[in-house]
This record gives sequence, C-alpha cells and structure tokens, in this order.
Amino acid sequence: MNRRSFLNVGIGLSLVSLLPSKLAARNEAYKATNKVIKPARLNLGDKIGLMAPAWLLSESGLQSSIENIRQLGFEPVYSEKILNQYGYFSGTDKERAEEFNNMIKNPEIKGIIFAAGGYGCARILDMVDYSLIKKNPKLIMGFSDDTALINSIYKQTGLITFHGPVAKLLDNDYSRKQFKDIAVNPTDKYTIVSAPEDILKAEEEKIYERYTINHGKAKGELTGGNLTLICSMIGTPYQIDLKNKIVMIEDVGEEPYRIDRMLTQLIATGELTKAAGIAIGVNKDCDKSEKSTAPNSFTLREVIEDRIKPLNIPAVHGLSFGHIDNNFTFPIGIKAELDATNMTVKLLERSVI
Repeated sequence: MNRRSFLNVGIGLSLVSLLPSKLAARNEAYKATNKVIKPARLNLGDKIGLMAPAWLLSESGLQSSIENIRQLGFEPVYSEKILNQYGYFSGTDKERAEEFNNMIKNPEIKGIIFAAGGYGCARILDMVDYSLIKKNPKLIMGFSDDTALINSIYKQTGLITFHGPVAKLLDNDYSRKQFKDIAVNPTDKYTIVSAPEDILKAEEEKIYERYTINHGKAKGELTGGNLTLICSMIGTPYQIDLKNKIVMIEDVGEEPYRIDRMLTQLIATGELTKAAGIAIGVNKDCDKSEKSTAPNSFTLREVIEDRIKPLNIPAVHGLSFGHIDNNFTFPIGIKAELDATNMTVKLLERSVI
C-alpha cells in the first residue's frame, strides 16, 4: 500500500531489536489476562453490520456491499453515517470509532464485515472499546487497512477475528464458499487451497505464480495481513507478534524495492526471523513495470526469495488472498498448519462456536 508518510513513521520507530520496556510489559500483561475468545457462528438470516472504519465509501460501494451480504444469506444493517466524508475518511476518527463501538454493543448484530479498507484504522485504535468487545464478542472481518483493527482487537481482547474480503468484494463463489465454510458451517479441521482460477492465471501473470520458498511444514497461530500495516504498527502498543506464528502477508501497489524495505524492516526487528512459517498471498501491482521508478530493479520474486529464503522457515508464495478477486478467509489467532511444499494452510480447530 503506497502510504509513504504513514510507513515512514513505522520505519523510524522500528529499527531496533528490543521492544521498549513499557510495550514489553503490556504484551506480558495481555498474555496473562486475555484468553482466546471465539465468536458465535453465523446463521443464515443473521444481521450483519456494515461500516467503513477508514476510507470514505462511495454510494456504489455501499450498494455492492449490501447486495453481497444479501447474496450470502444475511441481512445487512448500517446507518446513514456509512457515507459520511471527512477529507479522505468516512467521518472523523471519533465518528468512525463510535459507529464501530455502537455495532459491537448492539445485540441484534451478530457480525461486522467492514465495507472497505483504504487508510485510517490506525487512527481509531485508541478509541475502540476493547472491554466492550470482550463482553460482546462477535465475528469481525476485513482486510487491507483493516489489518490494523482486526489484529489489535485480537491482541487486546483475545477475540478471534477474520482476515477476509471486505463486503463490497464478497462477490464471487470462491470467496463466499471460503467464508461460509469457516464462519457458518465450520469443521474441526479445514484445509484452505488456492482457487483453481488463480492457479491458471499464473501461466500468464507472474503475480499469481505459486512457488515454495522453503519446503516443510509449520504449526502456529495465524496472524498478519497487509505488509504495510504490519510494518506501520511496529513500535506501537498494537505491534503484531510474529514469533512462533504462521505469518500471512500481502500488499498492493508497492514496487519490489518497497517490499524489500518492509521485509527487511520485519527481519531487523527480530520478529520475522522467529516466525514458524510464512504464507505470502498475491501482491497485486507489486512487480516491476515500465512505470517503475527503478526500472532496473529486481523482480518481486527475486526480492521475496532473497529476503525470505535465508530465514530457513517454511514459506510459500501465491496463495489466494490479497487485493484480488478470489480470497480465502483466515482467522487471526487460530492454530493452523502451513504445508509449504503442497502450498496449503490447514486450520486445526474451529474458529467459531
């Protein structure tokens, strides 16, 4: 995600190998007080809250979101504030946080699927009522900029959250099936396999290319999401813990050297080097092109292999998630097994009750 000013803040804070003592203490306090909370499974006909926690939402985006939620078999619920505009945000920070908190405490709303990403979730993290979430756990899903919010909620409350397509993009059979298999009709174990359509695309589009970076299997809790947001949270109370985790990574609109910079940042913190496994999705518009500012740069694959392969951690590239049509849903905090050789992710437990 090309958000230079936002990213630079993270870079300036993160090139250290040790967390500040206060942050470390806060992390230890979380481990001691927060147990994993699983939201209730969804049932067809349930009311699903729609809101835009970051970027402003267009009328067409809202209509697409409404239609997609209905096509899934749920009843969309939203307020007129969803179309608010404050600069490039869908309302002020306070308005967006209040809208989210109100949906959390509404007992009729059984789940919240964000309508869009963009930029802005990081600005409301301190305004989210985490104690309210613990008292009213429900399914919460989004991706892209929502990476900041869904990971922070899990970190602060222990509630399993979901990295999956925003409502306006839940418009194809693969994405809908993946969501329902996990949130509506869960099984004790579930293997996520990339969309056949994406596998075929790899023959012509390099960004869809599936390949094993390091062979092997790894077990751990799932975490991650958008690479830019993962980096931007370093050095904050909401920093995502990558140690012993299966780290999911994707991005959009970043040239290879920027992907290089962000992966290098994660390696420098010592976090990524201690991950159990790494699963990279499809990084749309992230390979070099005739518009690249560094036309003689490395390819995206060269950058990824150069940064990830030396870690000797099971790792794979090209799974079906990211800023693309087909997206699987992966629950943040659930135990899973990454098979880098066969390029699959197996959920080892249900993520809803």
